[in-house]
Amino acid sequence: MKSGLSFIALALAFTAPAALHAQDKADDASAAKAKAEKPADYEPQVRTTKLSGTFGGQRINYAATIGETIIKNKDGVPEVAVVTTSYVKEPRDPGRPVTFLFNGGPGSGTVWLMMGAFGPKRVAIPGTGVDDGAPPYPIVDNPDALLDVTDVVFIDPPGTGFSHLIGKAKPEDYYGVTQDAKLVAEVIRRWLNDNGRWNSPKYLGGESYGTTRSAAVANQLMNETYNDVALNGIILISTVLDFAAGADTPGNELSPITNLPSMAVTALYHGKATASSPEAFAEEARQWAIGPYATALLKGQKLQGEERAAIRRELARFTGLSETYLESADLRVTPNRFYKELLRDRGLTVGRLDSRYTGKDYDSAGEGPDNDPSFYGIDASYTAAINSWSRDGLGFKTDREYQSIGRIGGQWDWRLGGRDTNAYLNVAPYLGQALRENSGLKILVAQGWYDFATPFFAAEYALSRTGIPQDRIHYTYYGAGHMMYIRDEDRHKLSADVRAFIRAR
Repeated sequence: MKSGLSFIALALAFTAPAALHAQDKADDASAAKAKAEKPADYEPQVRTTKLSGTFGGQRINYAATIGETIIKNKDGVPEVAVVTTSYVKEPRDPGRPVTFLFNGGPGSGTVWLMMGAFGPKRVAIPGTGVDDGAPPYPIVDNPDALLDVTDVVFIDPPGTGFSHLIGKAKPEDYYGVTQDAKLVAEVIRRWLNDNGRWNSPKYLGGESYGTTRSAAVANQLMNETYNDVALNGIILISTVLDFAAGADTPGNELSPITNLPSMAVTALYHGKATASSPEAFAEEARQWAIGPYATALLKGQKLQGEERAAIRRELARFTGLSETYLESADLRVTPNRFYKELLRDRGLTVGRLDSRYTGKDYDSAGEGPDNDPSFYGIDASYTAAINSWSRDGLGFKTDREYQSIGRIGGQWDWRLGGRDTNAYLNVAPYLGQALRENSGLKILVAQGWYDFATPFFAAEYALSRTGIPQDRIHYTYYGAGHMMYIRDEDRHKLSADVRAFIRAR
């Protein structure tokens, strides 16, 4: 990610109380160094600013608090500083819902959901597949923020945002599916205790790997101890639960099946396929993928003759790729190849996070794209916005660099259990158990049509398996990609869908 040094001009966009700017930067650096050297004496930083805004058509006074929650080891030594940013309506009401949100990665800070979808301020960038360009970026009031229906707490686990390990803390104790979920669950319990909110309606939500985290945290809150924290709802935005189904590993036939509907709507968007609407084409592709295509793939090299030719013709119709290319790929096109091949004749690639975006590589000869145009098309603006808002708008003082995408993925412990569990990483059963054992729990699943990072059909597949009650899972779809809220129409719709979900408890 890019440095925040070039975004100093954005500081003028926010006026914070003078007291927030009084502490000298050198003193902050000295204090931070002392904390790192003496973790037992680590004093958490907490800043609260009183603000107001209009959300969902209502004028709301609220307290914005950004601060560190210190997690200690069994000997009472601080090991982690977890930064949360909470927005709480005033006067405070313990009967109001509270929603805990995080992003994914693993290693992604909450910048995307906070500055793009549900925070009181957002960065305004083009939402039509156009690059965000250079600063300054408009940071504007966000009427789609959720404060009219719920208080909101954004959580940055260690290695993301400003959150970090302290002293001699070991990464392996915190960087992993289960380790991370235990820590986030503890932060939630601490927040409920410190704010007197144990009997409030509670919602949990995440984006991308944040949906994986949502399932694992729900398991820690409701299933792993007798000191349950029951949830009213779980919000899954751009969902990934079953990692084996989407693995582009030779021999895994589920990946081409679950990716095919995303390829179809992308081909339609770019004029490489014909259909009445993305919704209709997606449904046609679903049915063909799970039926004739799945049967054909399972036959392997026994698929020959006219049967193979018929599958190839239909696959070309859905994907917009030539039959010659599909035959060369043995009827199995990985997403990375699709990004490069779909618009090769135009000298363009399509995005992974949002396949509406196009990019131009060094040349058109490669097998895959040089980079993801749907990520480098938005990252600078979000980095500028989160640093400006947190530091200058809310007064958080630190020399630490905000980690929009932290480099902790390579250290992540993906294990859930024994040998077979490790070979089939799937957290969807956690949600099944939670639904079976909590009759008041509901799940909202929000998916973008043009998302290859977490394809919509893969999410549907994972949540339709045995043991997962279907009557309390609601799906919504949007005309953008992984971060559908960058498109104005979809941000409004997502906000309205989440509001309705919370109100319907």
